[in-house]
Amino acid sequence: MKPIPGGTASPPNPWGHIPPRGNLFPLDPDGGFTLLELLLAFALSSILLASLYGTFILSQRALEGRDGWMVKLQESRMALDTLRREIESALNRPDPDSLLFKLEGRDLYGRSGSRLVFLTYSPLLPGPSLVSYRLEERDGEMVLLKRLEAPPTAYGEKGEGRWVEMLEGIDSFLVEAYDGGIWIKTWDASERKGLPEQVRVTIEISWKERRVSLRQVARPRIEKTL
Repeated sequence: MKPIPGGTASPPNPWGHIPPRGNLFPLDPDGGFTLLELLLAFALSSILLASLYGTFILSQRALEGRDGWMVKLQESRMALDTLRREIESALNRPDPDSLLFKLEGRDLYGRSGSRLVFLTYSPLLPGPSLVSYRLEERDGEMVLLKRLEAPPTAYGEKGEGRWVEMLEGIDSFLVEAYDGGIWIKTWDASERKGLPEQVRVTIEISWKERRVSLRQVARPRIEKTL
């Protein structure tokens, strides 16, 4: 113990020599890192990268699922808009060859699967066209099918048309006709001598165990006073 001039002796430092401030952790005079330090750095970097990669994958899957849902939603709205325009252009004439609008209510494994056949104007065929809609199960999912063909002639000849997939992966397809204040699931224009005043089309789709209903109401306008 060394005495301090003009005072008492200072107690010994139990921690030994303390380096000057700013140099508490002096580097190895030879430079570089030890093997243990490198292994520790690699381990921490691997953990950090794995966490970032997991977060990126989850975010990517969430975005892909959302994009798929938006595509299905847009396709369903386009199908409803096409149906609305076709129904509004449905023919309503007194002659029996033009008066055709047949709606049948069906049930497919507990789901609504209406069938609809009617004459309308389509930009894909010249003159009146016979349009048919139905719901069918394909590869474990429900698919909305559509057929477009020329109407039967006076000699009974019928145009050839094939069914094409209009919308896939839906839950139900329901078409209803307005009849005196109530909505019904069947309609035959040949028996009722006319078209329904209004037609309501509902398509149901699912997203994350949640069922969403999209609905459109159409009013036949051909041969009617606006």
